[in-house]
Amino acid sequence: MSYRYKISSHFKNFKNILFDIQRYFNASNESIHKARNELRIAEIEGEKVVIKAFKVPHLINQFAYAYIRDGKARKSYDNAIALQALHVNTPEPIGFIEFYRFGVLKESYFLAKYEAYDFTIREAFHHKIDDWSEVIQAFTAFTYDLHVKGVWHVDYSPGNILITRVEQGYHFSLVDINRMEFKKAEGYEGLENFAKFWAKEEDLKLLASEYASLASLDESRAIEVALASAQKLQAKTNLKRKLKGK
Repeated sequence: MSYRYKISSHFKNFKNILFDIQRYFNASNESIHKARNELRIAEIEGEKVVIKAFKVPHLINQFAYAYIRDGKARKSYDNAIALQALHVNTPEPIGFIEFYRFGVLKESYFLAKYEAYDFTIREAFHHKIDDWSEVIQAFTAFTYDLHVKGVWHVDYSPGNILITRVEQGYHFSLVDINRMEFKKAEGYEGLENFAKFWAKEEDLKLLASEYASLASLDESRAIEVALASAQKLQAKTNLKRKLKGK
């Protein structure tokens, strides 16, 4: 077995831990997310960390991630470093490691410091908190700032924005960052980034109005674009479910 890895200069003491990460992952019984990939919390070297284990890719991607494009664990780490350089909040990256057998990628892991938070943006869109409208407005400003900085989160969705209440308002932090593009969102294009939130129409209108004000766009046109983008994604998702017989 061979491997590739990177480790933050702030966490050089984690080098040997990376090589033995499967044992640390398996020893943790605190799973916080389990779907295609799994996240577990562990106490390592006096730090509370999140270990993200990526699903073993299918055969074609095992080859592609080895020779053609970067794997998801590496992208997660590199994107976290890039976000930090742009002063965009994301849990502090520790490192990543990829394990190869017969020249192709098998297992891969990404480590980051655990970041405590109060809720995700999902609670605001579901109106489960009293200050949901203030949170949505602040979130819109956060998103606009991302776009100005040239950050486009491809998986911009309810569970991927962590929020903490602070004295000055709200602290937003991005997670699940292996699929990101670093590009400028021009004009109304930025409004398409809200499509995956499955937000109520009133919330989309609030988002669009706030975004239009920040970006100096026409409010009516901004609302149209936000609603159309959400409806287009919903129709596409419903079609997929229908074809799958769900």
